[in-house]
Amino acid sequence: MSRYAILTTLLLGTGSALNNGVGKLPKMGYDTFNAFACNYNATSALAQAQAMVDSGLVEAGYNSMILDDCYTLKNRSSNGTMVADPSKFPNGMKNFTATLKSMGISANAYGDNGYETCAGYPGSYGHEVQDLLTWQDWGFNYLKYDNCYIPFDNITQQNMYGRYQRMSNAIAEVSAMTGQPPFEFSLCEWGWEQVYLWGPRIAQAWRINGDIKPWWSSIASIIDQASFSYFANNFYSHNDMDIMEVGNTGQGNPVGNLTYDEAKSHFTAWTLLKSPLIIGTDLTNATNETIEILGNKDLIKINQDPNVGESIAPFRWGVNPDFTSNASHPAEYWSGNSSYGVVFMVLNTQDTEAQMFFNLTESWAIQAGRQYSVYDMWSHTQNRTAVRNMTFSLPAHGVAALLLNDAGEEPDGLFPYCGFFYQCAFPNGTYSTN
Repeated sequence: MSRYAILTTLLLGTGSALNNGVGKLPKMGYDTFNAFACNYNATSALAQAQAMVDSGLVEAGYNSMILDDCYTLKNRSSNGTMVADPSKFPNGMKNFTATLKSMGISANAYGDNGYETCAGYPGSYGHEVQDLLTWQDWGFNYLKYDNCYIPFDNITQQNMYGRYQRMSNAIAEVSAMTGQPPFEFSLCEWGWEQVYLWGPRIAQAWRINGDIKPWWSSIASIIDQASFSYFANNFYSHNDMDIMEVGNTGQGNPVGNLTYDEAKSHFTAWTLLKSPLIIGTDLTNATNETIEILGNKDLIKINQDPNVGESIAPFRWGVNPDFTSNASHPAEYWSGNSSYGVVFMVLNTQDTEAQMFFNLTESWAIQAGRQYSVYDMWSHTQNRTAVRNMTFSLPAHGVAALLLNDAGEEPDGLFPYCGFFYQCAFPNGTYSTN
């Protein structure tokens, strides 16, 4: 079956999102894994938290931290509970999470669907309720749940959906048992055919791709996958495009292995496609460029729109015919609605500067016969009025993020009479040919 056929099937069969009172909007925060793997402790994690506060990122909305694996001992206690690693958290996990909370940051847990986590620490299979109670006691309220070291089929007698449903059911059980809000549940599992069919039934977020890498080919590939799954985004229902690789990686580049323009494109796509915004790079020596990108409040407010949950969608692929999957050249022209105006994202996926062009009414959210004021969400300026079309140049792998608002009827005397002239007819029924 082609991707187009699968997309059509999914659009017709998309189910309701899981709304259990948490996770209405995409999560924003920090994840320890990409920058540190297992090499972190309370001191280094709190240093990242302090950098988030000092740089204004907490104020911008990054108010959570995921301890991503490796924070416990490798053996459970005699009664089966997880034990926080005393060498990493010498003052205890409760002290650590309380310190985070005092900084305006919530603590988030990582767990696994199998016997062990991907790094070999205790997994939660058979311990779902017990581990949730431990995490809750430690001060966690969100769970990123991986899929390593799963039991044999004759043990689980479940497919992937059933195995993840075990934890989803346990989350509801623990909430009812303790009277506390349920954990927000994020599936760290990919495979787009399956996740989009059952992810919304049991979780608020789910991965759509393999692990991100800090270079453009990885970013472009994820955007390509998102062009066939954007429709799954809504309130309580978020495609997770993985941890963001905007930041310093010790390569001497202000934004790591990405150019400045590529990093802007990366962040724009993640925000406007309503992905969780989870930082994955070391912030303790972040440059002004890194903070500028991650702290773009114009884009963040679209990601966190309280009234419109849907993401932007591609209206034209550009380099390739529409509905073509190409990991190097994903869809270039995207649009959607928001509380603040009609959103456009235009990507130059080519390796050289390119001229970009679109007709306004290629977007479903634009009204024909109207002109629109144009706000640039990167320069943060109101810089033009668009009538029917827009044309501009973008650097290699660059992006335009635009917000259009109705500015009245288009000027009199425009010719042809319609933006798409072949759709127009005179009162006598004949078509306009110009």
